[in-house]
Formats: sequence, C-alpha cells, structure tokens
Amino acid sequence: MAASEASSAATATATATTLRHAFGGVLSFFILLLIGVLAFSIRLFSVIKYESVIHEFDPYFNYRVTQFLTKNGIYDFWNWFDDRTWYPLGRVIGGTVYPGLTLTAGTLWWILNSLNIPLSVETVCVFTAPIFSAFASWATYLLTKEVKGAGAGLMAAALLAMVPSYISRSVAGSYDNEAVAIFALIFTFFLYIKTLNTGSLFYATLNAISYFYMVCSWGGYTFIINLIPMHALLCIVTGRYSSRLYIAYAPLVVLGTLLAALVPVVGFNAVMTSEHFASFLVFIIIHVVALVYYIKGILSPKMFKVAVTLVLSAGLVVCFAVVAILIALVASSPTMGWSGRSLSLLDPTYASKYIPIIASVSEHQPPTWPSYFMDINVLAFLVPAGIIACFLPLSDASSFVVLYIVTSVYFSGVMVRLMLVLAPAACILSGIALSEAFDTLTRSIKFQLPGISGGNSEANAGDASSASASAQNDVIKADKTEEPAKERPSRKSKKKEKEPVEKPPRNPRNEKKLLVLPFEASIVGIFLLVLLGAFYVVHCVWAAAEAYSAPSIVLTSHSHDGLHVFDDFREAYAWLSHNTEVDDKVASWWDYGYQTTAMANRTVIVDNNTWNNMHIATVGTAMSSPEKAAWEIFNSLDVKYVLVVFGGLVGYPSDDINKFLWMVRIGGGVFPHIKEPDYLRDGQYRIDSEATPTMLNCLMYKLSYYRFVDTDGKAFDRVRRTEIGKKHFKLTHFEEVFTTHHWMVRLYKLKPPKNRLRGKTKKSKSKTSSASNSKRSGKRTKNPWQ
Repeated sequence: MAASEASSAATATATATTLRHAFGGVLSFFILLLIGVLAFSIRLFSVIKYESVIHEFDPYFNYRVTQFLTKNGIYDFWNWFDDRTWYPLGRVIGGTVYPGLTLTAGTLWWILNSLNIPLSVETVCVFTAPIFSAFASWATYLLTKEVKGAGAGLMAAALLAMVPSYISRSVAGSYDNEAVAIFALIFTFFLYIKTLNTGSLFYATLNAISYFYMVCSWGGYTFIINLIPMHALLCIVTGRYSSRLYIAYAPLVVLGTLLAALVPVVGFNAVMTSEHFASFLVFIIIHVVALVYYIKGILSPKMFKVAVTLVLSAGLVVCFAVVAILIALVASSPTMGWSGRSLSLLDPTYASKYIPIIASVSEHQPPTWPSYFMDINVLAFLVPAGIIACFLPLSDASSFVVLYIVTSVYFSGVMVRLMLVLAPAACILSGIALSEAFDTLTRSIKFQLPGISGGNSEANAGDASSASASAQNDVIKADKTEEPAKERPSRKSKKKEKEPVEKPPRNPRNEKKLLVLPFEASIVGIFLLVLLGAFYVVHCVWAAAEAYSAPSIVLTSHSHDGLHVFDDFREAYAWLSHNTEVDDKVASWWDYGYQTTAMANRTVIVDNNTWNNMHIATVGTAMSSPEKAAWEIFNSLDVKYVLVVFGGLVGYPSDDINKFLWMVRIGGGVFPHIKEPDYLRDGQYRIDSEATPTMLNCLMYKLSYYRFVDTDGKAFDRVRRTEIGKKHFKLTHFEEVFTTHHWMVRLYKLKPPKNRLRGKTKKSKSKTSSASNSKRSGKRTKNPWQ
C-alpha cells in the first residue's frame, strides 16, 4: 500500500510539474508577443507626433537606393552607376553599399505587394526599423535564455525593447543600417552560444548564414569576427576547450569568410585587412589544440610527450611563418592594414591627428558621462550585478557575455555611436541581475509564508516537500543545461575523480534556507526593484517621445506662444526641384548631399559617403576662401548653386558656421595655404568684431550673414550670442536666389563671368606689348629642329 501511494504521489507530482512547465511555456510565448508589440509601438512616436517621413541624412540615401531596387530590379541595382553624386566622378552603388538593409526592405515591399497590400516604398522603409526592433528583442530572449534561463531572457528582452540607446537608431523613419544590423548581431551571438552548448553542426551552419546577413547589413560586422575569436582563445587559455568549441568556431570562420567575400563592398578585404587576421590566427591555434587532444586520446603518456614536442615545434614554425607573412602584409600598408575608423577605435586620438573627416562627425566623438545615463539609464548600475551573477557559476556562455560587455564598454567610451553595441550587452546582464534578484526575493517570501513554513499538518508538509522537490528539479535542470558548457577535465582532475571521496548528504531544503532573506526585507526589495523598473519605463517612454522622435529634417521648438515647426529643409529642396534645371549641380557641405540628391533630385559635388577626401577638401577650401577664389573653384566644378545652412536667426546650433572649422581643417589637410590659425583670434573662434580679416572675408561668412542685418537691425547671432563683425557688404560673384522662411537654408547662384570690354588704346597697347614679348621670346629661345 505504501509503495502504491508513493508511486501515485510521484505520478501526481510529475503531472503537476509537466502542467506547470506547459503553462509557463504558453505564458512565456504571450509575454514575448507583448514585448514585440511594445518594441514596435514605442518607436511610433515620431509618426504620431510628426508624420511618416524618413529621418536624418544617411536614411535618405538608403531610401533612394531602395526605390531604385524596387523599380529596376536586383541586377540593375548591382550594376548601378550613380552620376548624380560626387560630380564629376560618380559612384558605383552596387559595389560601395552594404546591401542588407536595402534588400530586406525591398523583399518586405515585394511580399506585401504580392499579398495585395499596396504599401509605398517609403512606408515600408519608415516601419522597417520598428519591426526589426521586435525581432531584436526576441533574439535577446533566445541569447539570454541560453546563458541563464528563460526568466532572465524575458527580462532582458523587455529591457532591450525600451532601451533609449537602441530607440535612438530604430525609431519609425530611421532607415539606417543599424535598423537591421543589431538584430543580426544579437542573433549571430545567440547561434554561436547555441552551437557552443549543443555542438550541433546545424546551428553552426545557421551561425555562418546569420553572420553573412550581418556582413551584408553593417560594417560593424568586424566586431563579431573579433569578439568570437577572443572568446574562443579565452576558452583555450583557461582550459575549457572541447569539441563543441571547435564546431562553434571553425565553420564560422570558413563559411563566414567565404560568404563575406561574396559581398561586393567587402570582397577580398575579408582576408586581406587586419580586422580579420585575429580570426585566422585563432583558427590556427584551435586546430593545433584539437590535434593535441586527438593525439592525447590515442597515444600512451610517454608517446604523447614525444608527439606534443613534435607538434609544438612544428606548430611554432608554422605560427612564426604565418605571423611573418601577416607582418609583411601589414607593413606594406601605410595604415598597417587597418581602416581609418578601426584605427580611431584602437587609438582614440588617431582621427583627430590624421583624419579630420572622421573626427568631424558628431557621432564619432567620445560620449560624456551623462550620455550613459541618458542612453542606458539604470542599466548602468545593474550591469555589475549581472557580471557577478555570470560567475555563479561561470560557463562558456556566461564568459562570452562578460567578454561582450567589457569590449563594448571600451568601444562605447571611444565613439558615442557604439553605445548602440553596448545596449544589448547591458540589457542582457541587467536582465540576468534582475532575474536572480527576483528569484531570491520571491523564494524568500515563498519559504516564509505560513502555509509553507508551518509543518504541523501533513498537507503543509507535503506542500513543503513538493516545493523543495520542484526547487531541486530546477537546480538539476539548470545543471543539465550547464553541462554542455563544461569542458573536458584535465589529468589531475581525472585522478581526483578516480579517488573515492566521501561526500556528505546534501539537503536541498537546507541549501535553500541559506539563500532565504528576512520576510520584510524581501518585500522591501521587491518594492524597490519594481520602483526602479517603473523609473526606467518612464525614462524610456520620455526618451522615445521627446528626445529621439523628432526627425532632423523637420524641427520644432516650444515657446510661450506655443509650438513652432521649422520645415525649412524641405522648403529649400522643393525650391531646388521646381526652379532649377535637372542637370544643375549643387554644392554644399557633405552633410546635406544625400538629402539634396533624394529630395531635390539634383547632382551634388560631395555627400555623406565621404569616400574621397580630396573632393571634400576642395569644397572645404572653397568655403574657406575669399569670394573670388571660391567662385573659381566652384566654376571649375560646373557648380551652379551653393546651399548653406544658417541657424543664427532661430538659434539652430548645427549650422555651417559651427561646422566651419572642420571645413578649414579638412581643406588645410590637402591644400596647405588654408591654415586654421588664420581664422582664429588668440586661439578662439569668433565671428564678432574681433574676428580675423580672413574669417570675415571668407565665402562661408558672407553667404551665411548676407543681409542678416536687415532682420533686426543689429545682426545678432542667437547661436553664437553676439553681434556679427561685418554687417554691411555686397556679393560680387554670387547672387541670392532663395532663403527659407526662417533663414535656415540659403541658396546662392554663381554669377556668370563678365565679358572683357577693352578700348582702342588698350587694344593697341596690348598688341604692341604682345609683339614686343614675342620678339623677346624669339630671341631667347630657338627651335632646335630648324
């Protein structure tokens, strides 16, 4: 009877556990669905508050390319030569862009139209980023689940859905490469960890394909191909090598590199640049280690020592040969095989010293401390707790997450744009920390409730035993999930395992009591964590609604008399589109090249691709030169109109006057006669009466402040907060053709060259002078062939 009762009780317990897990799986599915809806909807403030419009600068080029793809097809896209950019050089679009974003949006548009959902290309481009933010949240759940379980995964997914750093690059209308690249980044890491935990070649192949999609989407793929080799090397050095590590790493390097070379913008750079050499070096090391382990399994200890000596000697020779070849390849490049952006990451002062075009971009500047609190908020305080939780216990998956956060913190400190790479790591570790904290606090409350702590009745005892049994099952399952992460033990550990060691009996209920906190402290802890989460949610909603929802092409400001909308950019582009010839060339600073080409459909001299420093330096030199010299430069480039952005009237700080010193630096880097000290007064950049004559007479100053004194009679600049130095002047080689309503965009037309009118006396003098000059030259030089 007792045996039958025990078996029935065990069957009932197993059934209850199965139902509980099934209910938990269904609940997790609906929570993930809600997280996806949250990630999508929180990024729609820009559409609700403004309109469905493309944001910023680079997205306009991506939108224009997507339009071309959907209209002309994939083959014309690969062979497209764009003659409306970088005049007179042009640009080969198919070989100079990362096509992942364009192909993704084009595929979505094609699928929707195939289903008779007639959405425009612009609408699909606007909502691509919010859609993939939901995918990124689900990928974060999968990655964190592989590291610390489903609870931590749900928490990390919810945090990533709202984190402001990711929202800033994925709001509706932010049609940039990062919109799909962050999803590809997280999903590639998930498949790597999944392969590392299971040793499955299927997941290894999917990992290589996911890496290929990342290469197609963003140049930040180099972060993946360096972080994963670092983790593989860390596992080898710490004695955690296994066949699963080999399966996770080797196919990624081989298949991933072959697939990456298929992307035209990457090509042979996948094997020829220094950013990829670390993966090849670790690839050699892991094969040497695998060979050593293989030989160790088939030879006796004595023969193994001899074989290791031979293998190590041969391996060292091969390694030295490979290193010598790599050093030779690297030394042949003036930048040691690194790109300018990679060197600026390794040496934060490199760009400011040698490549001002990179340093001039605001998102390439180092972040300030407040920007961390703005972009990741309370996650900055939860990350250390998450790191500690990853060490309890430490597995291959948790060590990868720790390495991920360490490297991303460094890179985010060098370049504010890479806060985007830090955000997923911060969300994962914060999710782990919150999950562990909630687990400890709720367990403490659970074990101190009267129904469980009271052991007088049999029912209460049964409940307590079932609770402890379920807790023990959870521990066993966690151990089973972590077993794949354990590596092959060393010989010393094997000897210790062979020795009989008496272990004291373990009581899971006593172990749980060690983690039980006081009841009141647990209640207060949960309340504080909920309060912390509420503060995070409020901050994220505010950031999505106010800080990151405004498109740069439409600006707003609040004052005592209400909301003001500044739509000057589209006003200027519309004027260019309707009042100029199709073949007219427009010169401006490179920031506005993409927008001018996409919205005005006019040919530009330079744009945001910044691939030709000489061309950009030529425009910078023209803006820094006096009016006549600038006219000659622009006229030699067939420029007909010059576009200048000016914010002195309305207080718009991102105007060309504030960017002017970068024009001087970039132009002076190519043309030595442009010197930055000539535009500074005692080392200070000024536009008032103390400004230098070079500054007051340059083209940028004149085009920005022409007729500015007519606005208020004082010519007071609201951005620089001073009256300008030179108020009354006329233009001799340029004429104003259009200025927007708020004076934010000003358009000028080059005047045609004047005809040379000469009198009779001048003609006679010129004839006599030319005749005398020809006689003198005839006397001086003789034709050697006569």
